[in-house]
Amino acid sequence: MIGFFNDLPFYLSGLATTTAVSVLGICIAVLVGVLLALSLRSRLRFLSLTVRVYVEFARGAPLALVLFLLYYGGPQFGLVLSPYVTGIVGLGLYGAGPFAEIFRAGLDAVPKGECEAAAMLGLTPGQALLHVELPQAIKLTLPPSVGQAINLVKESAVLSVITLGELTKVAGAISSISFAVVTPYLTVALLYWALVETIARLGLYAERRLAAKGS
Repeated sequence: MIGFFNDLPFYLSGLATTTAVSVLGICIAVLVGVLLALSLRSRLRFLSLTVRVYVEFARGAPLALVLFLLYYGGPQFGLVLSPYVTGIVGLGLYGAGPFAEIFRAGLDAVPKGECEAAAMLGLTPGQALLHVELPQAIKLTLPPSVGQAINLVKESAVLSVITLGELTKVAGAISSISFAVVTPYLTVALLYWALVETIARLGLYAERRLAAKGS
């Protein structure tokens, strides 16, 4: 027990790193995902096909491969990133593909009649997207988006391959010093659970708020 409290600052440091990198990575994934979703619906065939290739690659490639390409392959092309920045960018680029599919499906699910009604009222396509399609798509895509955010948090466990001091890396370091296996990894598992549960609760709260506004 004394050893656990001595290691507590390291666990908290790893939790802070995991939380910060995951949240920032999710934000990038959502923003890029929205842009990709809009591009997938573009009438420009070349643009939609190019984005489709990227989305399929992001959905199929392991996160560890993306991280290796950025962190170890980037310097060969003059791109030198710290482990912290690599983790954020890697999670963002990796998560953008699934988010793009989620948002595309949500936008496609908005009834066509509402978009036509917006056009009849004199709204430009951009205004219709902002005021009609996106608000409804957000309600439709919130549950799967929360699920994808949770997946990214759990995927962040592989960030230790680029020497980032997140939770899994901390558990490995403590285990190698103390020769304990169960306590470090069980503690980290509980911290991941707490982080995931927090995101799930926030998602439920957001769903209820949106449902209350729509009623």
